[in-house]
Amino acid sequence: MYEPRVNPPQRDRWALYLAPDRADGRNDAVLRRRDRDGGQEDRQGGAGNGPTLEDSPHEDPFNWSLTTGTTVGRALISAAQRLGETSGETARLDSQVLLAHVLKQNRSWLFAHHEHELSEGDCRRYADLITRRRRREPVAYLLGRQAFYGLEFGVDRRVLIPRPETELLVDLVLAQVSDRAGRQVVVADVGTGSGAIAITVAMHAPEAKVYGIDISRDALDVAEENKRRLTPDGGPKFLEGDLLSPLPEPADVIVANLPYIADEEYSGLQSDVRDYEPRVALKAGAEGLDLIERLLQQLPNRVQARGAVLLEISPRQGEMVQRMAQELRPKPSYVGLRRDYSGQVRMITLEY
Repeated sequence: MYEPRVNPPQRDRWALYLAPDRADGRNDAVLRRRDRDGGQEDRQGGAGNGPTLEDSPHEDPFNWSLTTGTTVGRALISAAQRLGETSGETARLDSQVLLAHVLKQNRSWLFAHHEHELSEGDCRRYADLITRRRRREPVAYLLGRQAFYGLEFGVDRRVLIPRPETELLVDLVLAQVSDRAGRQVVVADVGTGSGAIAITVAMHAPEAKVYGIDISRDALDVAEENKRRLTPDGGPKFLEGDLLSPLPEPADVIVANLPYIADEEYSGLQSDVRDYEPRVALKAGAEGLDLIERLLQQLPNRVQARGAVLLEISPRQGEMVQRMAQELRPKPSYVGLRRDYSGQVRMITLEY
C-alpha cells in the first residue's frame, strides 16, 4: 500500500506553452511563470497573459508534439525538459522509459541510437505519453505494467500499483509456507488487487493452495488476466467478496495489504496517487483502520490452529493495530511488528 506523503508547499511554478510552429518545423517553447501578485511574465522578459498551470493535473493546458524525423537524443532532451516541473528528479528516467516503451526497445538501446529518427507514429505516441505523464498519470499505468518480485504484472486504473515494500510481505508468507513443509498449506490473500501477492506466492510455492479475494470485480478481472499470463497451468483461485467472507475453508496463512489511508490524509496524497489510483484501494475511514479492524474480527473462524496472519500497515498504525490484535479472543500467541528495509514499521504478524 502507498504511504501518504503530503504535497510540498506551493512555490513559483513554471508553466510551458508552445509557440506557433516555426518555418523549420520545430516548436519553440515560451516559459511563463506566475509572479507573486498573480500576474505573468515571460522567462525571456515581458508580460504574458496566457493561462497558468493549475493544481489539478487534469487542468494542465500543456499539449506537446514532435516533428516526424526527430532523433531519439533530441526527443529525450525535449521530453525531460517538459517533465521537469511535474516529475522532478525522475523526469529523465521517465522520458527514457516511455520512449523505450514506444520503440519496443530497452533503455540501453536508446543510448546507443541517439541519431535514430522517430516515425510519425512514434512521435504521436510518445507525445501522448509525455503529455499524460506531465499531468501526473503514473508511469506504471502508461506502460500498462509494473515489476514486482521479479515478475511483470499488468496494471491499469482498476487496481493499485504494487509497491516494492510489499515484496517483504511475500517473503514472510513464503517463510510461513516453508515452515509447514510436508503438507498442503492454504494461503488467503485478502484485497488481492492485481493479484501480485497471490500469484507470486503460487509461483514460488506451487505446493500451496492459494486464494485471492477482492470486493472489486474490476480488480479481479485484472488479476485473472495476470494469472492467465503468468500461471497458465495453475496459480491462485480468485474469489469476489468482502474480506474473508468468500473463503471456503480456514487458512493456514492469511495475508492482507488492505487500504489504510485515513480520510484526512487522502487529500494530501501526491496527485499521481490521489487522482489516478482507485480510491477504494486507499481510503479506510477516520483512522485508516476500518478494514483492518473488520478483518481482525473475522479471524476466529477463518484461521487454522497454529495459523499466521500477516498484515501491511502504515508506520503510524503499529501500536494501534498491535493493541487491537492483543484484544482478540481467542488471543494470538504472538503479536509482533516488523520493519521494512528502510527501517519503518510496515508489517504486523499474528501467530496462533
